[in-house]
Amino acid sequence: MLFDVRKEILCKMENINVRKAVPADLEILLGFEQGVIEAERPFDTTLKEGLIHYYDIAAMMTADHVELVVAETGSEIIGSGYARIEAAKPYVKHATYAYLGFMYVRPDYRGKGVNGKIVAALKEWSYLQGITEMRLDVYSDNETALRAYRKMGFVPNLVEMKMDLNDDPSFLV
Repeated sequence: MLFDVRKEILCKMENINVRKAVPADLEILLGFEQGVIEAERPFDTTLKEGLIHYYDIAAMMTADHVELVVAETGSEIIGSGYARIEAAKPYVKHATYAYLGFMYVRPDYRGKGVNGKIVAALKEWSYLQGITEMRLDVYSDNETALRAYRKMGFVPNLVEMKMDLNDDPSFLV
């Protein structure tokens, strides 16, 4: 039985299609957004409790500088991601870069190369826009994501550090 389920999933993996998101995908994408937030909560104690949103998904679908895509097998949407063209800092060699975000794959399809196909589609779109640099954010303790993105060719660059002043008020005299 388990073998049959795995075989079915592997057969589906060969039929993964990555396409531009459309308004009809919005409800599913809102669910995926909550999946991203749920996965990131253990890494970020500063996130507000309850329902929060990271993205304006509807606006991203129509923005010229954003490519929001979904991965699907058959008519079933199983993953998402976007590339957003950003202005680079004035002191770096490139004028713009593609920022990747909203990288989500349904739990039952993780580890099967879906995210790799999404990233490949976003790389192609970015390159066709004249972009030569891609960046994304990963929580420093998220070893699974770090490994996955390293495997795709990303390298760690800058680590953002934070401090909650309420945790150690010893600086007060």
